[in-house]
Amino acid sequence: MSLRTIQLTPFLVATSFAAGLNAYATVATLGLLARFGVISLPPRLSLLTSWYVVGACTVLFSIEFVADKIPIFDLLWNALHTFVRPPIAALLAYGAASRLSPGMQLLSALVGGAIALAAHGGKTAARAVVTPSPEPVSNFALSMGEDGIAVFLTWFATAHPYWAAVMAGLGLVAVVATFKYVVRTLRGLVQGAEQVL
Repeated sequence: MSLRTIQLTPFLVATSFAAGLNAYATVATLGLLARFGVISLPPRLSLLTSWYVVGACTVLFSIEFVADKIPIFDLLWNALHTFVRPPIAALLAYGAASRLSPGMQLLSALVGGAIALAAHGGKTAARAVVTPSPEPVSNFALSMGEDGIAVFLTWFATAHPYWAAVMAGLGLVAVVATFKYVVRTLRGLVQGAEQVL
């Protein structure tokens, strides 16, 4: 399946959201799908099919798979990835839009980065709420869910880009809808910590 221009927008929405959750899983999945002929990526993204890129992203995904499940450390990991996930999504969007005008390419990169930043922000906020929980199951389950969604959404975007974009859109709505709750919860945690100190 090749990416026609009409499918480009929903594909970028879905993969940008996936990259905001786990950039390494998204890049590795796209590379493997293109490598095995499931999807034909634009020429500027052909680098993703390199075994070096797929291998590096798989190794980084493996490291993130473990790091993301260690309470407290996962917060630091996700904070650092604020400078990784949105830029990777922006670069993917820029490369995928290579057949469009330079202005549209830039707009694609900005939108892709913004979607990834929103998904990443929602992920990080959810982690900040769940991590203080004394039991490890919720943190592990949340991490597994995020990894699974990133891989599934990337694959699904290659087969059903419009439905994948709808799913990503619902994810963005959920991030916005729960933002107030997350802020309130975080404020309560900070105030509780101040009282203990």
